[in-house]
Amino acid sequence: MSRSVRPPWQEFRAALEAQGFHPSKRLGQNFMLDVNTARAIVADAELPPEADVVEVGVGCGFLSCELVAAGHRLLGVEVDRRLFEIAKEFLEPLAAESSGSVELIRADALAKKRALAPELLERLPEGDWHLVSNLPYSIASPLMVSFARLERPPKSMTVLVQLEVAERLAAEPGGGAWGGLSAKLGLVYDARLVRKVGPQLFWPPPKVDSAVARFALRDERPTDAELAAADALIDVCFQARRKALGGTLGRFLGDKPRALAALEQLGIDPSARPESLGPRAFLELSRA
Repeated sequence: MSRSVRPPWQEFRAALEAQGFHPSKRLGQNFMLDVNTARAIVADAELPPEADVVEVGVGCGFLSCELVAAGHRLLGVEVDRRLFEIAKEFLEPLAAESSGSVELIRADALAKKRALAPELLERLPEGDWHLVSNLPYSIASPLMVSFARLERPPKSMTVLVQLEVAERLAAEPGGGAWGGLSAKLGLVYDARLVRKVGPQLFWPPPKVDSAVARFALRDERPTDAELAAADALIDVCFQARRKALGGTLGRFLGDKPRALAALEQLGIDPSARPESLGPRAFLELSRA
């Protein structure tokens, strides 16, 4: 990886002030300023040379600079018009001087917070690609599940998110952090927490710690129909996460004997709670 070529923070700060910019809590605008951490995130992503990378929430382009300088082809998404213009101003000259490239889209990555924006879907790379982002905390969970359910999902996702969210994303079955989000991502990805990041490295500093989590796509992926069925089952089960599976599935199917038979077939205790089941168990149960 080449050395950092990101301009000094003072230059970005001057550009922000010229735009009359003030960070928005609603949009989760906390900019990770530390160059070493940005470079560490690029290393954490374990990207192949000249990878196609998607970054959601480009901001001023702090992480983007490191991705482009490392020679990757970047597709960046930013919803804020002022930040979009600043990132474009700093990134395009950098891309011209390096082996990397950049294309920026001004859009909300999530359409109505439930599905990926058409502008983003139309421009996703045709081959293997990777997500590397300092994600706005408010959209991290639905965004990652939406990416994971694409016909061609990212080969890996390396994200900087709120520590509590990262712990849920990368949780193991049986723990208090394990939930529907963990189970859905676990159907197609292997997850791990990589590093914690303190609030002092951001501007403005958030009131919580953050963490980097990495998700690697599994070799075997369920079909779209299987994923849809498993997702529906996961939603039902975790809406009643403190209740026994036998009763919850019986109500879901409208046929408790059938539910109990399916659980018995898979060797699952009907009195068990949803948080004790791993992704594979939910998949097999939805098939049964």
